[in-house]
Amino acid sequence: MAKRIDVSGLSAFYGNHKAIDDISMTIEPRSVTAFIGPSGCGKSTFLRTLNRMHEVTPGGRVEGKVLLDDENLYGANVDPVAVRRTVGMVFQRPNPFPTMSIFDNVAAGLRLNGTVKKSELGDVVERSLKGANLWNEVKDRLNKPGSGLSGGQQQRLCIARAIAVEPQVLLMDEPCSALDPISTLAIEDLIGELKERFTIVIVTHNMQQAARVSDRTAFFNLAAVGQPGKLIEIDETERIFSNPSVQATEDYISGRFG
Repeated sequence: MAKRIDVSGLSAFYGNHKAIDDISMTIEPRSVTAFIGPSGCGKSTFLRTLNRMHEVTPGGRVEGKVLLDDENLYGANVDPVAVRRTVGMVFQRPNPFPTMSIFDNVAAGLRLNGTVKKSELGDVVERSLKGANLWNEVKDRLNKPGSGLSGGQQQRLCIARAIAVEPQVLLMDEPCSALDPISTLAIEDLIGELKERFTIVIVTHNMQQAARVSDRTAFFNLAAVGQPGKLIEIDETERIFSNPSVQATEDYISGRFG
């Protein structure tokens, strides 16, 4: 079941440096929310706070709350590893496990979690590859290395791996930035299908992509170099791109800066 995210008063730090400041927003279930803004404004940092990946970085810590259907992901008794199973992530560059076959790449998380019987593994792998629109392209070479696929196929393989463990939320950090236009279109089409099952949050530098794939868009910005990133506004995507509430949003979208 896709879940709603409520963020309140969230700031993230690297050591003494505050990267993002006092961010609050709601991310609706079964929707696509896009984060846009200039480089260095904290979009990816904020994304990584939503599944506690931020604290993997040395000195990384947060203040504030991230609620997933009323459960605080930063609660004292919450296991960060369990959070990352519930809130999956797809990174900027495709990162299939290079020594593993296509099958084993998708099955890796399932085996680690021990939640699927060995006899059912094949069915789950097939379902996940179909969910990532990759099954027909790889069904005859499941035992071949995942690293032998094209860039776009590798990214869809990573998406299959992420959805195999049935997360409720899927985070995507510029998932198309390393891909050609045809592969990008395939990923965008896939995002549209996946939102029927998952809550999706995507960071993108591509304005057109945000306009195409998202239901809501959040604009982040910096007051000045060295200052923490802030959420400037979040609204329905159509409104952000046609009639934003804040002048800085309009300036960024129209290319006046960034």
